[in-house]
Amino acid sequence: MKGSDPLAQLRDIHLPEPIGWWPPAPGWWLVGFVMLIIAAVGGVYLLRLLKNGRYRREAKQELRRLAENPDGLDDRQLIEQFNILLRRFAIRAYGRKTVSSLAGQRWLEFLDSKGATDRFSAGEGAVLGEGHYRPKTKADPDRLVPLLEKWLGRRHPC
Repeated sequence: MKGSDPLAQLRDIHLPEPIGWWPPAPGWWLVGFVMLIIAAVGGVYLLRLLKNGRYRREAKQELRRLAENPDGLDDRQLIEQFNILLRRFAIRAYGRKTVSSLAGQRWLEFLDSKGATDRFSAGEGAVLGEGHYRPKTKADPDRLVPLLEKWLGRRHPC
């Protein structure tokens, strides 16, 4: 035994098996579940934004079409069409119950309050209040259309 080397009798180091990735630890399950919920809520929110943006874009396109007046409407008819467009949009944004009873000065005040302006009740938008009832109403589409575009472009809850 004198000639035998005691180190030669030692075996090599045994490493443990590598840790597998499946099944994940409970914390990773929780992280995955939370991420799934965030993705679902974000997706619903994004779809609502896209849907609302589409409605706003369509309203603005209709306003531009009316402003070009391809049908040759007189001023009273044009004001009536502007009012119809604004009412449809306002009903969509604020609900039929809120908007349907508004007329005249109350309609103009509503437009002012939701548009953060006073140009409907005290400016060029005043023709929208009762202009379609007066036979000789003069509308200035060059001044009225930018006001309506700005109102449609504001953030509404639709």
